[in-house]
Amino acid sequence: MKITITKNIKLNPVQILALGFALVIFTGAILLTLPISSSNGTSTNFIDSLFTSTSAVCVTGLVTVDTGTHWSYFGKTVIMFLIEIGGLGFMSFATLFALLLGKKITLKERLVLQEAMNTFNIQGLVKMAKYVLVFTFSVQIIGALLLSTQFIPDYGLGKGIYFSIFHAVSGFCNAGFDLIGNFSSLTSYAENPVIILTIASLIAIGGLGFSVWLEIYNYRGLKKLSLHARVAILMTISLIVGGAILMFLFEFNNPGTMKNMSFKGKILSSIFASVTPRTAGFNSISTADMSMAGRFLTIILMFIGGSPGSTAGGIKTTTAAILLMTIVSIIKGREDTEISKKKIPKDLVYKAFALSTLALTLVIGVTMILSITEVGASFEYILYEVTSAFGTVGITLGLTTKLSFIGKILIILTMYCGRVGPMTVILALANKKSNSSIKYPEDKILVG
Repeated sequence: MKITITKNIKLNPVQILALGFALVIFTGAILLTLPISSSNGTSTNFIDSLFTSTSAVCVTGLVTVDTGTHWSYFGKTVIMFLIEIGGLGFMSFATLFALLLGKKITLKERLVLQEAMNTFNIQGLVKMAKYVLVFTFSVQIIGALLLSTQFIPDYGLGKGIYFSIFHAVSGFCNAGFDLIGNFSSLTSYAENPVIILTIASLIAIGGLGFSVWLEIYNYRGLKKLSLHARVAILMTISLIVGGAILMFLFEFNNPGTMKNMSFKGKILSSIFASVTPRTAGFNSISTADMSMAGRFLTIILMFIGGSPGSTAGGIKTTTAAILLMTIVSIIKGREDTEISKKKIPKDLVYKAFALSTLALTLVIGVTMILSITEVGASFEYILYEVTSAFGTVGITLGLTTKLSFIGKILIILTMYCGRVGPMTVILALANKKSNSSIKYPEDKILVG
């Protein structure tokens, strides 16, 4: 299906989606360069504005200038809107405005919406878009109310309410932007259960996927959750619980992170350190002071990310599940990938392997280039930064502010590819089905 933009230019839904994100990013960058956007009333250079806008739209959280101190309230509000648009997808907002204006959603627009929301078909898409927006704003309002009980006493009524709204949006959209200042993220609230658990819950809810929450909401009517929902939920719980246990073991006696905390603080920080890499970017302990094992575990969690059709990035939990169960099936001598006594179609298995390979290739390629351009930076810091950018996480070991011009450009492109690239490539390839009846002879290659 082609969507005609002009008589000579035809774009398919996937291309429109990619261009739409790019347009939002450049619009945000221009707004952030304006003097009104900075706290000191001067223009911010375009590369830092572009970096911040890309990070916001791609719901990453990596920043070259401190969000809390560099930007004015106008600039912070622009960032918050960019996060909301990037997290939910610009097509969701376009649908909302079309409905408010009483316009009919055409088939072409539904096709783009289908790509944006990563669903199997176009039936009920408009209804689902409405649900996504209502669900999102409802969860964010509840989150902001809970956060306000802590931020208002600390910052006053007006600033406390603004901080609550901003962090609720940033948390639910898995963006990781914070207004605390001085690149400290939430380290000053490491032992505050309301702040830590509220934001951790917002991250987990936003990263589970809208289609999964819709199934949970309609659970009694459906009687049984779909395989997709069950896999997404099981993988999410497993990664959070497993990650928290390992983080607790790795950082328990680390003087740079948890050693001097109370037992409650260690539990909260372990949970938070397990949730945020998938893929929010907040941190309640110093990432630079984490143990080597803790850093490596964080890289793994960042690469996997959240679930499909959510505000999170990474290769996604369901992709990781398919890869894992394919390996299990091979070990058992089965021809097909099986999950919960269900056969997974081979085209989905191929997509999972292709997506993972593309993602790994991107991370390795950018890491190799940055190893040349970022003189003095260690391999660990670079790999951590690139994985964080690809997974649209936003956690850093401190390299972001030290990036060269070329380094900033590469991380910008990595954040963009992490948000729309691999998904776009896979969907584009999946939409091209060969009609050729030619069948080639089978042959073998030694493996392993």
